[in-house]
Amino acid sequence: QRTSITRAGVVRPMAPMRSTKWPWVNKLLSDFLISEGKLDMTDDEKLAIVNRLYERSAVGDFDTCETLLTDDFFIVEADDTPMAGTFTGITALRDLYAQVFGMLEVTNVVRTEMTSGGDYVVTILHFEFADGLEPAHLCEMFRFRDGKVCEIRPYYFDAAPLRAAHEAFK
Repeated sequence: QRTSITRAGVVRPMAPMRSTKWPWVNKLLSDFLISEGKLDMTDDEKLAIVNRLYERSAVGDFDTCETLLTDDFFIVEADDTPMAGTFTGITALRDLYAQVFGMLEVTNVVRTEMTSGGDYVVTILHFEFADGLEPAHLCEMFRFRDGKVCEIRPYYFDAAPLRAAHEAFK
């Protein structure tokens, strides 16, 4: 059994990782975990919510997005990015988008793959920018609680393309 150690030093079991490449395995694992009372959502349900967040935020439908988020939802952007900081509350996604698109000219968001395990969904993606600038590669971690997303935490491979896109946009 896989385990992880929290910041407080507590060892806890980790749910098996699942991939969108083997949906039949995902189904078996989810059914088992739900029957054991260890999971309140299936992977397919979590993946559908994350897909919906991407789809609706892409067209500016933040009212729908906010129905998929907890009241205490938050996003943490790394300190080395132009949009560094923690965005909190039900409108955090809306607020972050307003800031990001006010400082970067993102021309496309390309999602490569999604995977789900336990209370998490992780998406591999990259942002393309105007003027042929180098894309920014990242993974976004979505954490779930009570059937909704309670946290998003992006992990950038290298924040330099974000900073370059920000400088070009000024």
